[in-house]
Amino acid sequence: MTAFLRFADISKGFPGVQALSEITFGVAQGKVHGLLGENGAGKSTLIKILGGDISADAGALFLGDQQCRFGSVHEAMNAGVAVVHQELQLVPELTVGENLTLGRFPNRAGVIAFNALHARAAAALAEIGGGIDTRAKIVDLSLGQRQMVEIAKAIMFDARVIALDEPTSSLSAAESDVLFGLIDRLRKQGKVILYVSHRLDEVFRICDGATVLRDGRVAAHFDAMADVTRDQIVQHMVGREIRDIWGWRPRDLGAVRLRVEGLAGPRLPNPASFAIRSAEILGFFGLVGAGRSELFRLVYGADAADRGSSAIDGEAVEKRPDRSIEAGLVMCPEDRKADGIVQGRSVGENIVISTRRHFSPYGLISPRREASVADEFIARLRVRTPSRNQDIVNLSGGNQQKTILARWLAEPYLRVLLVDEPTRGIDVGAKSEIYSILYDLAEKGLAIGVVSSDLPEAMGICDRILVMCEGRIVKEFLRAQFNESAILAAALPVREVEAAAREFAG
Repeated sequence: MTAFLRFADISKGFPGVQALSEITFGVAQGKVHGLLGENGAGKSTLIKILGGDISADAGALFLGDQQCRFGSVHEAMNAGVAVVHQELQLVPELTVGENLTLGRFPNRAGVIAFNALHARAAAALAEIGGGIDTRAKIVDLSLGQRQMVEIAKAIMFDARVIALDEPTSSLSAAESDVLFGLIDRLRKQGKVILYVSHRLDEVFRICDGATVLRDGRVAAHFDAMADVTRDQIVQHMVGREIRDIWGWRPRDLGAVRLRVEGLAGPRLPNPASFAIRSAEILGFFGLVGAGRSELFRLVYGADAADRGSSAIDGEAVEKRPDRSIEAGLVMCPEDRKADGIVQGRSVGENIVISTRRHFSPYGLISPRREASVADEFIARLRVRTPSRNQDIVNLSGGNQQKTILARWLAEPYLRVLLVDEPTRGIDVGAKSEIYSILYDLAEKGLAIGVVSSDLPEAMGICDRILVMCEGRIVKEFLRAQFNESAILAAALPVREVEAAAREFAG
């Protein structure tokens, strides 16, 4: 079958790194094609070239028989290419409807027709089954809801080629099923879907074929997923065999390190109580909107609490980020781009930004000491960067996550680590490395809390799991009790369970 989308010898370099080297493959109309590889393999760079964000240094891009070289996102969209990036491209203070029609507002005599705007946006959201209010501001939506808005925006432009970069990284299982149904409809309409994901079960579920990148080159190409196994894909991605991605290591747990009692706030009105012991990894699982991230933000002090208390080793902790850090409690947020990294700053600066207070006598920064600390943790966590001076925005998602972890590991009095979606948008090789880092920290006596929307991940790395539903901690599972069906059932609201039971009975 003739390819409609073709990359021919695409190459792209950045200062200190060759991101892509002679990438060549094609995808036919009506096909969903997986684009796979470790973080830093070149996937996002190739997607950005397709979408007009950046230009290739060499090679050619073809849509049908037409060679294209896009100088902007606008040119790519006009040519029928829509890209949903992993880092969402939405305007936070505008409404959902305004974001969906941005640049194409319906108007009468130059005056925006808001009723028509919201009707058009509502129709697009109805197609993906999002159930999102078009008049709500983006800033007030969960990350999963924002992801659905971004996907709806791509669909609205009736593109011939749609690239989805980690589209389910913030979606619940139900939202992911809706997306897969939508992708199947688009396939039947003859669209070309380029699907970037680290979740190989999804790739085998919905993709017709796949291309694997490694170190900026094509490591393997498969026209049919039946021609390859999951283990072979992983081996092509990382250049080695990974048999047990989780690698859970048993530990002797110590006394309670973090105790939270009756904590509640405006975004989590139901009081929550829990404890994490020294050397324990405690998982928090639930559907999108269950309140997991809101709970972590209250514990850390990023959001103000109405009531409740927190204590580390029996000592009360004032719920403010600066006081939490001083007490040895830190948090890696869910949204790396918005809340984690300091954009426009180097990898080294992102690592030492918190700890420089420890080696800046009389308020004077020590560049030599900062460089030493940054280099130490770049090496320890194997952050893939040309140097500590590289701008952090040029790193892959996995290496940005390692940089955030390095920032907190550099804290000399670290006792509690809260990690919200530790491997969101991260490849299988980097996941294994991050899990190993968490185990090492737990073995040193840290108390670790992990929010994960990936249930196999939560079951694979945690010693205990608390399930949240509609803003409440509803059930606890010890590791010996882990059961995927039971944990999922606990995460579902009662009304959904009853509805499912009625449907089954009927």
